[in-house]
Amino acid sequence: MSNALRVLVVEDEALICSFIEDALSDGGFEACSVHSGEAAMSTFRDGREQCRALLTDVNLGDGISGWELARQIREITPGFPVVYMTSASAPDWKSQGVDGSLLIEKPFAPAQLAAAVSQLLDTRA
Repeated sequence: MSNALRVLVVEDEALICSFIEDALSDGGFEACSVHSGEAAMSTFRDGREQCRALLTDVNLGDGISGWELARQIREITPGFPVVYMTSASAPDWKSQGVDGSLLIEKPFAPAQLAAAVSQLLDTRA
């Protein structure tokens, strides 16, 4: 069992999801990937995965959005690190994003992901 910090990854497109998993792994993190906001909430509530940050796409198909997911997680764990990924919703971040979150616009370089997660975890430590 690695002692890499686990990141809850929420991305509904499988190809992008595997790209993110590789990027996080290269950055020293372990991805715990789910494909919907609802699955992310149950994984988070369950707690067994011990995730330390949330990396979520904003548009997650039919279910709750990444914006809503982050708000729900913050109600349970205030200050939980959140990084949003989006191609079209960046202008909404100021009004929709939770305090202290980061936003990465797609397409992004793999190193940007790990850097964003590291930055948030460093500011909490």
